[in-house]
Amino acid sequence: MRGPAPSNSPGVYLNQMETGIEVDILVEETAWESVGLDQIAGRVGAGISKELGLPGGFEISLLACDDDRIASLNSDFRDTAGPTNVLSWPSRDLSAGDEGDMPQIGAAEQELGDIAIAYETCAREAEEQGKSLEDHTAHLLLHGILHLLGFDHIRPKDADLMESLESRILAKLGIADPYGS
Repeated sequence: MRGPAPSNSPGVYLNQMETGIEVDILVEETAWESVGLDQIAGRVGAGISKELGLPGGFEISLLACDDDRIASLNSDFRDTAGPTNVLSWPSRDLSAGDEGDMPQIGAAEQELGDIAIAYETCAREAEEQGKSLEDHTAHLLLHGILHLLGFDHIRPKDADLMESLESRILAKLGIADPYGS
């Protein structure tokens, strides 16, 4: 893992291999165990791979943690206080040079990077937005993996590209458009 090191709490390691992307999951927050993260990660990884035509062999590490852990990571890595829903640490910067262009996915290394996702924040957001935790988790994992692949939402045209891709992939997974378009 390039991002956070595992905490001292015991974890459950799950491994899901689907077309193109292997996701190694470390569950620190046991509430995640009932969500089916391995199945969600497999579906999302397969959806991204198919949509982008990715070759096989990519790897991601996913830390399924709680709000306290992600708040600490948010502070350590982003100098931002408090929890957030998802964080990502790409192994390599694949971002596009020009706004609105596709990232340099062809330059990706086998290990794409690391993602952390916080249970309490995700569950709260799902409830506030009237969606299932599984669907919201799928969206956030998709969002995090796209960051690892060089997509971003800082510049307006980049945001449009990333959000439209998220909406297309989620639709193919039978999940409603989180952006309402």
